Amino acid sequence: MPDTAQWDGRTYYGRAQLKPAPFNNALVGSYVFLAGLSGAAQVLATALDYAAISDAEPVVRHGRLLSLLAPIIGTVCLICDLHTPKRFYNMLRLVKTTSPMSLGSWALVAFSGASAISAAPLLVRAGWRQDSAVAGWLQGLSRVARIPAALAGGVLATYTASLFSATSAPLWAAGAKGLAVRFAAASVASAASALRLVARSGRRRRDLDSLAVAGLAIELGATLASDHAQQQAGVRQTPSSRDIAGVAVPLVLFLASDFLPRRAQAISQVAAAAALTGSLLMRIGVIKDGEQSAAQPNVSLRLAQPDNLPRR
Repeated sequence: MPDTAQWDGRTYYGRAQLKPAPFNNALVGSYVFLAGLSGAAQVLATALDYAAISDAEPVVRHGRLLSLLAPIIGTVCLICDLHTPKRFYNMLRLVKTTSPMSLGSWALVAFSGASAISAAPLLVRAGWRQDSAVAGWLQGLSRVARIPAALAGGVLATYTASLFSATSAPLWAAGAKGLAVRFAAASVASAASALRLVARSGRRRRDLDSLAVAGLAIELGATLASDHAQQQAGVRQTPSSRDIAGVAVPLVLFLASDFLPRRAQAISQVAAAAALTGSLLMRIGVIKDGEQSAAQPNVSLRLAQPDNLPRR
């Protein structure tokens, strides 16, 4: 074909070049959301714990408990999406450093065990906590597990972006870097928002509000950059108004609470709930859009053109 010829987007009988990922969007999106929230909550709880801030103990406690959402609920969502439970433990037969799925499976296992141990003093019966020997033993185990839990939490909060970007779905492959930043920032914002909903200290509430605002602002910037990269690659025509609104609405509400002191508490609560909802819907939407892009040959073949191949 001459160099001047331009491919017009048509394919043989209009058939798709790629096979979309067979995900259940709601189940996998919920798992990705809970993995991000739990991982970031564990990181925040460990950071506050080692900072030894006097009135941060309730936030640390709630962060430890929130970290159990991914091991308990998220794992159920993941296994249900696999349809055959043995597929999950079959992935644990080896460690493949080039596979985000293999590394993510092991990160989930490590995070689950370390988070359960770090939260053990909060979960045992009150009578056992009053026993000095048992309490000392549990606290010692909890202190040992905190750093591994935080490290595994950081991986768990972000690896799903690498998992999606490693596939051939055009929308995920074209905006790999932006997707990683979006997932990381959304994880921090959702963890801060969840902790904000249960925080009682006024000072800690303000700190969590600030952290949520920072996460949402970074996520908004990464969303715009990702949309631009996808448009440049020809896999998206217009910016994703759904994702932008899902970040902008809670961000505006958090900022508005500073200018309405009498309503600040209620507005911040609504903003935190909106941030959590937007984070969940963003994950589900990203999965759905990626699958749709894989099913459209005019999109997948356009990305395969030499000028549009993403640079990693």
